[in-house]
Amino acid sequence: MTHTLHLADAANLSRAPIDITAVLDHLVREADAAAATSIGFPGAVDLDHTEVMNRLGGRLWNNIGDPADEGGIAHTRALERAVITWVADLFAMPTDDRWGYVTTGGTEGTLSALHAARRREPTARIYYSAAAHYSVAKVVRLLGAHGVPIHAQLDGEMDYAHLAEQLHRRRRFPAIVVATAGTTMTEAVDDTSRIREVLDAHPTDGHLHVDAALSGIPLALDGRLRLDDASGIGSVAISGHKFFGTPTPCGLVLIRDHLRTTGSRIAYTATADTTITGSRCGLSAALLWHAIAAHGREGHRWRADEARRLAAYTTEQLNAVGWPAWRHPHAFTVVLPTPPDPVREKWLLATDDDTSHLICMPGITPGQVDAFVADLAAAIRPRSRPIPRPRPAQASPANASAH
Repeated sequence: MTHTLHLADAANLSRAPIDITAVLDHLVREADAAAATSIGFPGAVDLDHTEVMNRLGGRLWNNIGDPADEGGIAHTRALERAVITWVADLFAMPTDDRWGYVTTGGTEGTLSALHAARRREPTARIYYSAAAHYSVAKVVRLLGAHGVPIHAQLDGEMDYAHLAEQLHRRRRFPAIVVATAGTTMTEAVDDTSRIREVLDAHPTDGHLHVDAALSGIPLALDGRLRLDDASGIGSVAISGHKFFGTPTPCGLVLIRDHLRTTGSRIAYTATADTTITGSRCGLSAALLWHAIAAHGREGHRWRADEARRLAAYTTEQLNAVGWPAWRHPHAFTVVLPTPPDPVREKWLLATDDDTSHLICMPGITPGQVDAFVADLAAAIRPRSRPIPRPRPAQASPANASAH
């Protein structure tokens, strides 16, 4: 087989013989070729996970059951517990009221948290921003719950007046509110202090969950997102393959221990059934543990700072060539009008109608940014520049759990 093989045909398992090496080589070549221009989606590329993959990747590590379970063999629950403790400490979560586990990603984390909240309040309405990740609406459907979309402001932040209005209209029902720390297109961060104020005025119980898949770790490193008692936050979901750049999708959910229902014990596995999936990827827990152990809190804070500096540089360079761009002060994400087709054909950007973004995740380099800006400048030189649209307010995130 040559470098131009048709992958679907080559991978067809009904055909023989199959050149396994050629198929795998093709996948690696395609990924390597695209890496330099893949700047639109949030996966860090600066961490080296080779040691873990080489030493643990050749066998099954099954963290079935609860992270506190210690029985069985070939699991990494001790590493998982260490990760949970480190992240919970980072978020200033009370030591006597915390529980969590390593998930398949942010979606499972939100599903686990909302499932726990809804078991306590089965009639609760679930409120989430129009700028929330698409998975939130999916989780609401999976739970068979009543979802209430809330308007988003121009910059992607939740419209708190609309939230208050919708809560008032449903004041007979308990409320579960999903805040976002890092919306998909603009990396906006909902102000959990303002949401908590709205919930506290609600006549029935209210649970506040934060989908912090993208920005949770960087904001917690800054002390801007906290799960202490003053925050009023009941749960948070975090992605592992974004800021920590793990080579397998994963995440982490943290839930206040008093808000969840303890699962039953399964006799044949001798474990507690407290998680969504049951069997869980122990390799993911090891990868997260390795990322934290190798760099520590200060190392990851430096990574976040460097990524933000590059995002600021990118915004300046785009505006300098006449292509209006903006970012939230805390964000890795740079928002811009959708570039011409020739640029989009080369550069992998996330696009929604007339708006695109690139994300300066750790590992993206100034050279990549300069090359993108040069291609954009060349593409727009013969054209008229886009008319700059009013930029949304960009107030700095407040301390603690706000913005």
